[in-house]
Order: sequence, then structure tokens, then C-alpha cells
Amino acid sequence: MDEKRLDVKQKIYALLLCSVVFMIVYNYSAWHASTLEKVPSFIFDFEKYIPFLPWTIIPYMTSGLFFCSVFFFCRTKEQLKVLTQRMLLVTIVAGICFLLFPLKFSLQRPEITHSIFGYSFQFLTTFDSPFNQAPSLHIAYAFIFWTVFKDLKKWRMLMLFWLIALGISTLTTYQHHFIDIITGTILAHMSFLIFPEQKNNFSYRNFQVANFYFLVGWIFVVTSLLLYKFSDESWLFLLWPAFVMLIVGYQYQKNNIYFLKDNNGYIPFYKKLFYFPYLLMYWIFWKFLRKNKRPLEIVTNIYISSKLSKEDINYFEINKNTFVYDLAAEMEESEMIKEKSMYFSVPFLDIGTLDIHQTKKLVTEIVENYHQLPKDGKILIHCTMGYTRSSVIGILVMKNILSLPLNQAITNMKVLNKNAIIHSYLLDFLKKN
Repeated sequence: MDEKRLDVKQKIYALLLCSVVFMIVYNYSAWHASTLEKVPSFIFDFEKYIPFLPWTIIPYMTSGLFFCSVFFFCRTKEQLKVLTQRMLLVTIVAGICFLLFPLKFSLQRPEITHSIFGYSFQFLTTFDSPFNQAPSLHIAYAFIFWTVFKDLKKWRMLMLFWLIALGISTLTTYQHHFIDIITGTILAHMSFLIFPEQKNNFSYRNFQVANFYFLVGWIFVVTSLLLYKFSDESWLFLLWPAFVMLIVGYQYQKNNIYFLKDNNGYIPFYKKLFYFPYLLMYWIFWKFLRKNKRPLEIVTNIYISSKLSKEDINYFEINKNTFVYDLAAEMEESEMIKEKSMYFSVPFLDIGTLDIHQTKKLVTEIVENYHQLPKDGKILIHCTMGYTRSSVIGILVMKNILSLPLNQAITNMKVLNKNAIIHSYLLDFLKKN
């Protein structure tokens, strides 16, 4: 498919398709709710403190303008295709929710004296609906709009702040309740995972992983608030892991490999405390799901493994001539290894993007140290779980030392390490090293 031949007709077709589906779904679900004898509302106690701000009707009503224009900002067929898929998905899923769980807005809107704002609200009352609440399509669409507008060279920050204002306006114009906002956010991130941007492009991998953490974080938020509403305040503690998951997602977006460990491989106490839910999750995964507990020899005196336990360390017999390359960004190395070996912390984010320059530098260093190993020396390359990171670096080291074609090095790794997981997005990355 020729990416350069994206023309206006294709953008108009995508706009018309999404518009027709929206009008059918939105109007039918609103009509269906209007025929019901009773439509409930869902409101949290704290929402009574949300102020009514008439002027926020301006950003609220620009959602329609963004809906009509976003398709024309797409630069490639792939981007237009993904945008259309996401828009259709959230529209249809939201419509199903409107039919299965109809809700209506319940707060009384104050009288509006300002003429311009008053006309705007009259227009909104005429063409909008008090139904079709959760999930909020305004919110879901705003997140999707940003995936296109974030690539703008000019007005990028203006678009970001305007979309944030648009999201806030759903509450301050008394059009939506808080549950609508959270569920709209969850729906948007579901669309990002189901229809990822440039799925096999390794440089976009971190955004895909970040969206997973964002989704988990928002699910924790809504779970915490629902349990708080129907049970007691103690369930608000779930906002802690929710916030941690959202922060981790942000770190993945920025490819911040040192968001936990410092250059020496230590995790400061305050980070251990704040990220405890995340660290606990990884410890559980490591304890019960890790592979390659005993290091595998891929080249003479070069081994790969998962993070070693105390028992595994004793079995491997580490000494001062043992070079240990720790690729894990999320777990601290054993003090025993740091004391007994030549330890190097070279973190990569789990199942994320591997930086090309950092990888080349690491592989070169390992190869150089290998050629200078003393008789009792050996090299251990390990990640946390033993599936991907250690296997990828192992493939490149094997390729360089044995002068193998890349395909042969990958085949050798899969034969030696049956637990190796080489995702499709990594093949492009490996070819660049």
C-alpha cells in the first residue's frame, strides 16, 4: 500500500463513515432511553462540589469541530485507518453500553443569564441528550483526537490544553457525571490496545505498553470509587496502585529506563515505598513465572538467565572474574552478586523499546570483555523473567562473536533457549544492530 497516495477523498470517506455510524448509534440509543419509564442516574457524593462554569460550553462544543477535522490531519493511510477503527470501536461499544446500562444526568443546571452562553446551552439542549452518559464519547473521542494532534509541529501544546479543557468541560457544563469520564477514558485506552499505532514498529512499542498500564490504572480508579460508593472509604487505598500504574505508563512513554534504579543498580528507599505495588507485582511474577533459573550457556563462557535467586547464585559459582550484566529496570540486583562479581546495571524496560545506541554499546562492551576473559572468567546476561531482554542481547552477542547471520543467531537462540520470546516488533530492531 502506497502511503504517499492518501488523498482527500479517503479522508472524507472516513469522516462520513464515522459520522453516519455516530448519528445512528447515538440517536437510536437516546431515543431508546427516552422511551423507558425510568432511567437511573449514577453520581458520587463529591460531585456536588463541582462548580457550574457557563463559559466552558465553548470548549465543550468544539468536540464536534474536532470530530470533523481530525481526519484531515492524518498523514498516512495507516494513521487514517487506525483513527477510523478507533472511532468506530468506541462509538459502537459506547452505544451498546447506552442500551444495556442507560443513565441520565441528574444535577439541576443553574439559570444562564449571559446571552452568548445562553444561546449555546439552548442549542445544546435542542440537539444533545440527557441520556447517553457512560462512557462519555466526548472523553473517548478527545483521547483519540490527541493521538493525531500530538504529531503537529505547530499548535501542539494549544491542542493539548484545549482537549484537556474539553474534557473538564463535560463536568463543569453539567453534561456528564464523573463515572462517565472514567469509563470514557477506559474505553479510549481499550481502543488503543485493540488497534495499536504501527504495531510492528519497534519505536512505537513503548506507547503500546504504556497504554496497557494506563488502562490498568484507570480500572483501579473506577474500582476504587465504586467500592467506596457502595462499601466504605477504606477502598480508596486502591487509588495508590492506580496512581503508580499511571506513572509507570508515563515512564514507558518517555522510555525512562532509570525511573526506578540509579546508575549503580540501586532503588532508593522512597521509590521502593512509592512503587511498592509495582515492585510487588514483579516480585510475584519473578517468583512463580520466571524461566531459565539456571543460566544457559549460549557461547563458551557466556550465559543468559532470569534474575538469579540465592540458590541459583551458589549453583553458578560467581567470582571476581565474572561479569554480570543486569538488564532489569524493575528489580534490584542481589547484594551477593554485587559483592562477588563485576556488576553492571544496563536497564531496559520490560517488553518495551530497546534503545539502538545503548544496545550497540552494550554488545560491543560484552564482546570486548569476552575476548579478554581470564581462564576462570565468564559472562552472565540476565533480565527479570528470562524471556526477552536477555535473549535479544544474547542473540546480538552470539552474532558478533561467532560471525553468524542474524537469522542463524535467532535460530540458535531458540534452540538453546526454548523459553525465548522474540516478538515480531523486535525483528526490525535486531536488523538495525
